[in-house]
Formats: sequence, structure tokens, C-alpha cells
Amino acid sequence: MRQIDSDFLALPLRQLADAALQRARDLGAEHADFRLERVRAETLRLSDTSLEGSMDADDLGYAVRVVKNGTWGFAAGLELTPEAAVKVAEQAVEVAVVSAAVNREPIELAPEPVHSDVTWVSSYEIDPFDVPMRDKVALLADWSGGLLRDPRVDQVQTSLMQVKEQKFYADTAGTSTTQQRVRLHCEVEAMKVQGGRFESMRTLAPPVGRGYEYLTGPTWDFRGELARIPEYLEEKFGAPSVEAGQYDLVVDPSNLWLTIHESIGHATELDRALGYEAAYAGTSFATFDQLGKLAYGSPAMNVVGDRTTEHGLSTIGYDDEGVAAKEFDIVAGGVLVGYQLDRRMALLKGLGASNGCAFADSPGHMPIQRMANVSLRPAAGGPSTEELISGVDRGIYVVGDKSWSIDMQRYNFQFTGQRFYKIENGRLAGQLRDVAYQATTTDFWRSMEAVGGPQTYVLGGAFNCGKGQPGQVAPVSHGSPSALFRDVRILNTVRESGS
Repeated sequence: MRQIDSDFLALPLRQLADAALQRARDLGAEHADFRLERVRAETLRLSDTSLEGSMDADDLGYAVRVVKNGTWGFAAGLELTPEAAVKVAEQAVEVAVVSAAVNREPIELAPEPVHSDVTWVSSYEIDPFDVPMRDKVALLADWSGGLLRDPRVDQVQTSLMQVKEQKFYADTAGTSTTQQRVRLHCEVEAMKVQGGRFESMRTLAPPVGRGYEYLTGPTWDFRGELARIPEYLEEKFGAPSVEAGQYDLVVDPSNLWLTIHESIGHATELDRALGYEAAYAGTSFATFDQLGKLAYGSPAMNVVGDRTTEHGLSTIGYDDEGVAAKEFDIVAGGVLVGYQLDRRMALLKGLGASNGCAFADSPGHMPIQRMANVSLRPAAGGPSTEELISGVDRGIYVVGDKSWSIDMQRYNFQFTGQRFYKIENGRLAGQLRDVAYQATTTDFWRSMEAVGGPQTYVLGGAFNCGKGQPGQVAPVSHGSPSALFRDVRILNTVRESGS
């Protein structure tokens, strides 16, 4: 078990929090919370074997959020002195006082047990920031060089993103938490130009809440995957263009995680379902009146939100409102049974307690409701991917994510992928190209006949889920088994574009 870095613990965390929270109390705030955080991010990008660019950012600051007379107030600061923290608290209260004149919805927060002086650290072995940059560049250049030595590859683009997030939170109820988590994402993409056509193929290794050991250890076979990419790329060049029509699909978790994110993860954020995101990112077809009624998918569909998944990108010990992480049901037996909640949304609709979905991506931003690790459960004792494929006479096997499109209500969508394989009489019969699958959210998930067993389950995800005004980004994972869908509409993307 790793420990929180001593240089973060050496900051005047408690002194600043005590000063700010006491001042907020003195000024009549019904609630106040203090959050000090340090977010370090490093990105490396290589073109072929040469370092093309690097970024190392270190964001340190704190924020005070208050509720006074039923109105939010928020302010942030950089100066790490009790006197400065008091001024930030005063500014937050002043914002609430001024905003009260236009507030039409009194702010109340669902109750949460007090969690006093608790600590949480994510599960990782090697802090990527302890590894010299030259060693990281050498590893990525070695991988790129191996691909470039194959005549089927013309160019390689490689990137490595690493984040360490440290947070101290305290509120006027008595909760105080100190946390540290690390995440990492490495991507290698090979490209080829031939006969006026351009094709690319990249690694499927998902971003994870792990350390540098992810690149060098047994968790993911990067070298094995890279060795197969030239063959995949060559086969894609020779693949026939798909004939549009209705097909059965077996969707690999490397593709299905993104469909889960867009059509379930965002659609079941309660603030979105209630219209609070309408001006920026849309609403949701999964409206509150359908809770417990909406047939979201087939009986094989069981979806959970989980802030405790080991190595998940959205995994935490406590959220940015001091709520303990937990797992909760969203879809059970195909029926919508729950939403993702923060403390305000939970109380607003009488849903009891928050399920820990408040997050701010920097000390300068106010926490908003953000996505948990939203995942499709595998079937206990369920089939392998090969067994799912064997049950298809005419279909397509979809691997890896690429482009996507979905409407503002998270209802009409289409998705492409990295690789598509024709299925004939239960067997793979070579790659196809120019493929996209299109459906409405409920038609798609209701067509899901079977999900694979735990042996097919993979935790995918992204670093950069966007939401809010001002915009914030959040990391989130989505676990999925392979799954079989019947009679899904397939488009030929080249013909649809008129090319």
C-alpha cells in the first residue's frame, strides 16, 4: 500500500481549512467545504522515434464552497496562508449573498455520515513521476522503432499521459479526507499510405488507474499487441467494403465501453435527465418519470455505477462533497432503476443519499455531478467471445473504438471501430472496412441477446470526459464483457459520405 506523498502532507492543509471554515461559519453559512488539491500532469508525444513534444503541468490551489441562505457561493485561491484562506471564504460568502437575488432553487444537500481524518490512496506500484523522462522516451521510441522496421508501416505516433491527483477536503460537518490517485494512458498508432488510401491501426490498451508498471509488467502485453498491428493494418487495406444492411453484432469490450459511456453513462446523470445540462451538453431521453419503468434494454442488461472499482479512472475513496465511494445499480434486468447523484440531486428528488458523484477537475473549479465507473456486468458462467461468435450465421465482430456521434438526448447514435470482421456460419471470415453501426439507445440495448462471462470482461475508459460551463474534464472507466446484439443496422461510411 503506497502512502500519500510527504511533500503534499507538509502543506498547511488543516490550518487553511480551519481558518476558511470558521470564517464561513461566522458569516452565517449553513454549509461550507474546503478543498485543497495538487494535480500534476505529464504528456509525452513521439513522432516515429523522435520526441515531438512534452508537457509537465503542476496545478496547486484551494477552493471554498458555501451555502448561505440557500444559495451557492464559491471562490478559489493560491496563497497558502490562513489569512488568505479567510479572504477566500469571505469572497465565497459574498458570491452567495449577491447571487441570492436571482436564485430560484434553494440549495439543500442530502445528509452524509461524518468521515473524520480518513486517508485513501489508489492502487498502483510505481509512481510514473519517479521514472526519469529519458527512460519513458526510450521505451516509447523502442516500441515505435519496432513498428517502423516492418515494411507494412509508414509512420508511428505515440503518446503517454500521466496524472497524479492529490486532494484534501474538509467541511463544517466534521468530515476531512486526504487522498492520492495516479492514472496513466499510453497509445501507439501505426499508419500506412498506399494507392491514395490512408489507414491507421492503434493499440487497444485502455487508460487505467495504475502506475508505470502498466507499461513494463504483465498486466497488458504491449509488445505482443504491437507485434500484431502491421498484420492488422495490411489486412485492413485488402478488406472489402461492407454492404450496408441488418447484421448480428458481437461487440468486443474494447468498442462497447464507449457505447456504454455515451448511451448509458451520460444518459443516467440525474442533473442531465432533469435538464441542468440542456444549454451545453443536452438532456436525456431517460427522464426521471421513467425511473423503475423504462425498458432500457434486454433482461441480459445489468449496469452498475461504481466509484470503488480497483484501477478505475473514476475510482476514489471519497468524492468532492465528502461522500464515501460506493457501488449502485443503474439498470437491472433491462429496467432503469437508478441514476448517478451528488448530494444536491439526491435530496432534490427524494432519492436518499448521494452515491458519490461530485468531482472538480482543478482547485479553480466548483464540483459538479460527474460520472462514476459505469459498467455492464458479465454473466456468471457466461460464454466466451468465441462462443458468442459461434452463434451468429451472418454478422460482424467489432473491435476497438474510433469515431462516434450521438444526439443531445443520448438516443440516436452511430459508432465506428478499429477493426471489423465478417462472421459467416459462426466463424470469422476476414476484415471489413467502412463500417458503422447505427441505432437508438433502447433499440440497441433491447437487441442484446447475451453477454459474455467474466473471462471476456475488460475495463476501458477515457481521460477526457467533458461537461459543465466552464468546461471540466474527468477521467472515467467502463467495464464490459463481449456482447451479442441481433439485427443491428450497419452503414457503409464511404457511401454515406457520398465519396
